[in-house]
Amino acid sequence: MKAETISIGTELLLGEIIDTNTPYIASQLALLGIDLFYTSSVGDNRKRLCGMLEQAWNRSDIIFTTGGLGPTQGDITRECIAAFLGEKLEVNEEIKQHLIKFFAQRGMEMPQNNIRQAMVIPSATILPNPFGTAPGWWVEKDGRIIVTMPGPPHEMQMMWKNQVLPRLQEKAGAIILSRVVKVFGISESKIDELLAEYIAASNPTLATYAKLDGIYLRITAKASKPEEAREMIARREADVKAILSDAIWGFDDDTQGGVLGRLLMAKGLTLAVIETFTGGYLTQTLASTPQSQKFFNGGMTVTSDAVKAALGLDRSFTTGRASPDSVAAMASLVREKFKSDIGIGVDGVIEGDDLTQVLIATDSELTSSPKVNSYSGKLYQMKTRAAHYALFDLIKMLEKLDDVINQ
Repeated sequence: MKAETISIGTELLLGEIIDTNTPYIASQLALLGIDLFYTSSVGDNRKRLCGMLEQAWNRSDIIFTTGGLGPTQGDITRECIAAFLGEKLEVNEEIKQHLIKFFAQRGMEMPQNNIRQAMVIPSATILPNPFGTAPGWWVEKDGRIIVTMPGPPHEMQMMWKNQVLPRLQEKAGAIILSRVVKVFGISESKIDELLAEYIAASNPTLATYAKLDGIYLRITAKASKPEEAREMIARREADVKAILSDAIWGFDDDTQGGVLGRLLMAKGLTLAVIETFTGGYLTQTLASTPQSQKFFNGGMTVTSDAVKAALGLDRSFTTGRASPDSVAAMASLVREKFKSDIGIGVDGVIEGDDLTQVLIATDSELTSSPKVNSYSGKLYQMKTRAAHYALFDLIKMLEKLDDVINQ
């Protein structure tokens, strides 16, 4: 099948938001063996959107639209598709009741404008959206398919996984499953070198993606039965683990904060952090992790030596540039202040405009003395990456502790 995507919304053309839906759909279609030949963006203009739908209809087998499904007059996707296909929009009572319930659960009365989101054409199959008010459509007509999905990425991706992907797999005539292995502290080019044999293979495939929290390796298998695909993935995952075991921190939907949280809760340990260089990013990451109240006692963001001294840090560590000793003292201080089992300190040394050294210390009775690691990089990269280094370091420390106990 030849596929095409249309991203809808004037805000995309003005640069007010970045379109992340198209790259996501593109990566998903590649896994299914569906060729994506065209992608485009269009504003909230009825004439231009209808013209783009006609163009896509004439050259593609399946059209994916994202956005334009809201309740306002500017949300015109439904109206354009209905007009283009020559069908009449009618209120779907089931969707209407879902919308009323959605607002009632939030203590709100549904605005009448939201009735627009319950409008459906006869040829459309409804794609439920439990995370928002905009349902999607799956339309098959005259040998073509139109799939409409909401614009917010979280809603779109959940609809894709739960509603669109199963239908596409049925069309593709094969079972396609994937597994993501997440690694940190090793470059994409080095991974490409180490796993060259597997990256070159056609089934299962192995693709790499660079992210803020490391490199993601997506293993994808195509088979006639689910169990065959799962077995192929398991074998390739074992190959990857044999080579990259020390760098692996998670799988699929895992986050570093979530993995660390599970390890800490399993051991009954608590954590506190103090950060200068990262400006609170590490604290924010931990605090936004589910069940963080069970393992994260809190964090401090300190931006001056005077405040460090006021908090009780030895004055010998509050003058001049950061050092392994000063960061270790910070980790020890926050551990004591927050009565935690583990303390993490993060500080940085900036030389010039962008050359940066980040120092990360972990203080705990699990180690005989504070453990300090140093990482270097560009300033714009290291502000957030340093937090991921800190999380990764602690994950690996706790995993090695398990290995020692189990020996």
